[in-house]
Amino acid sequence: MTLRLLPVSGADMVRVFKKIGFTVTRQKGSHIAMSRGEEVLIIPDHNTVSKGTERELIKDAGLTVKEFNSLL
Repeated sequence: MTLRLLPVSGADMVRVFKKIGFTVTRQKGSHIAMSRGEEVLIIPDHNTVSKGTERELIKDAGLTVKEFNSLL
């Protein structure tokens, strides 16, 4: 069973990724770049991030959906 994704904003995602060591490196328009060493995430600064984008970013950050939801 896949754990349910909670609807989140770009700002919520930035807050969670900061907790696991990512830092904001730049922002261009409505996209925020965060990095942790060589890893780079591009987060859309939208009121609600689409489910597919959210799931992909969670995976790219090395988290499970359960871990992400608990950090929210």
